[in-house]
Amino acid sequence: MKRYWQNFIDGAWVDGSAGRINVTDPATAEVIAEHALADAGDVDQAVQAARRVHLSGVLTDMRPIERGRLVHAMGRYLLEHIDDIAQTLTLEQGKPLWESRIEVEGAALYFEYYGNQASTVEGRSIPLGKGYFDWTEYEPFGVSAQIIPWNYPVEMTARSLSAALATGNTCVIKSPEMTPLTNAWFAQAAQAVGLPDGAVNVLCGLGHEAGAALAAHRHVNQIVFTGSVPTGIAIATAAAGNVVPCVLELGGKSAAIVHDDADLEAFENDIRWGIYFNAGQVCSAMSRVIVHESRESELLERAEKIAKSLSVGPGIERTEFGANMGAMVSDAQRDRAAGMIARAEEQGAKVVTGGRKLNRPGAFLEPTVLANVTPDMKIAQQEVFGPVLSVLSFRDEAEAIEIANGTDYGLVGGVFTADLDRATRAARQIRAGQVFVNEWYAGGVETPFGGYGKSGYGREKGREALWNYVQTKNVAVRLKG
Repeated sequence: MKRYWQNFIDGAWVDGSAGRINVTDPATAEVIAEHALADAGDVDQAVQAARRVHLSGVLTDMRPIERGRLVHAMGRYLLEHIDDIAQTLTLEQGKPLWESRIEVEGAALYFEYYGNQASTVEGRSIPLGKGYFDWTEYEPFGVSAQIIPWNYPVEMTARSLSAALATGNTCVIKSPEMTPLTNAWFAQAAQAVGLPDGAVNVLCGLGHEAGAALAAHRHVNQIVFTGSVPTGIAIATAAAGNVVPCVLELGGKSAAIVHDDADLEAFENDIRWGIYFNAGQVCSAMSRVIVHESRESELLERAEKIAKSLSVGPGIERTEFGANMGAMVSDAQRDRAAGMIARAEEQGAKVVTGGRKLNRPGAFLEPTVLANVTPDMKIAQQEVFGPVLSVLSFRDEAEAIEIANGTDYGLVGGVFTADLDRATRAARQIRAGQVFVNEWYAGGVETPFGGYGKSGYGREKGREALWNYVQTKNVAVRLKG
């Protein structure tokens, strides 16, 4: 582990004008490195470099399949360095080492997928009758500003960077303050595959300074942000000042509706991955389970069993895929989740298991299951972003849908039933951008992802994501004769 990490601007590794920031291992509370801290001036240098490359036409002049090969190669670079990236990710973020490896593999998959898509972004001919030839083209916006969350710093960067480069944009990436280290490998990958200096810029800065400067920069042409609703609103407001389009993914309070005919034995696996993967720090986590009253007791027993089966401790010691969980990203994040659990108890919820900090150094929280949760409780309305499962009950389909849709969010949802007609009805009524049937997290890089309501707008993943990075130009030609 290097003791000091720099920003990457215009092909050079540079210090930050705002000094340095400590990066802490959440499993030990020990400082593991320092990172250069960018200010608004550094942001301006990065944007100007990206703009210069875009205006030069070096990316847009390429045959798209050539751009796709460069994007492909960046994914291969990540896989070639997976051991180092995964270890660094675990030390800065807290997740088990095997989870970190899965994240790096997922990041590489984005580069593979969008590398393949680069040559498929095609326009069309529009018939206007005799005497005219009309067609559309898709052009990159230019400079794409990408503000990355701390929970999946490798995969979330890959998700936006790969699509942006495949469509010919240049990028300025603001890495998260708490987990900035692993983003360095994207800069190294850009150098290794031969992208021009300035095409990819990576810097770490505080949100209210570097993030705000990037969102409001007049030469930024498109913004991608994943994070909290208040920050998303601030970014959208800044972008509106320059009439710049955004893709905003702002989290959720996602619910799984479990009907009386659901396979609860199989559902145990959905509990394991839906709420305890990455210690629940997942925007699309299955944070609410709305179960038919006839199966509530059985489901709670199974949820308790899953939660108690998880070994919780330092991620760097958890190298093998299995029933284990690492630290949360920080003491503050852990304490926030614990405070929400305590508030839920005060409002009448019952802690079936967990709910407490571990009696050891580090940002550890026991895997938690809450019963007797009602829709009006704060724990049922607001995102915990921790390993906390809230269980609610319902009597009929209408009530289940009402509870599921009863928050400001609308990112994902799920329905578990043996009745395909009932599943289809629920999928159409659940107010969310993606609905899982009988498997939480069904889908993949090929399937579009994004929210309704305060979960944001725009779509990541799938071919739909590509249209966030291009704008349509129409050319109409009057022919002679």
